[in-house]
Amino acid sequence: MALSVSATVLLAIIVVVLFKGGYVRVGSALVCTLFGFTLAATGLAPAINTGLAALAGLVSSF
Repeated sequence: MALSVSATVLLAIIVVVLFKGGYVRVGSALVCTLFGFTLAATGLAPAINTGLAALAGLVSSF
C-alpha cells in the first residue's frame, strides 16, 4: 500500500511539474490519465505492479 501511494504522489508531482513547465497541455494530460485508468483495468495491471515493486526494491538497495 505504501509503495502505491508513494508512486502515485511521485508521478503526480512529475505531472504537475511538466504541466507547469509547458511540456504537457491539458488535453494530453487528460488522455494520459484516462489511459492510466483503462490500463489499470486490464490484465496487464499485476505485471506493472510487480515491475514497480521490483524497481522500488532495486532503488532501496542502493
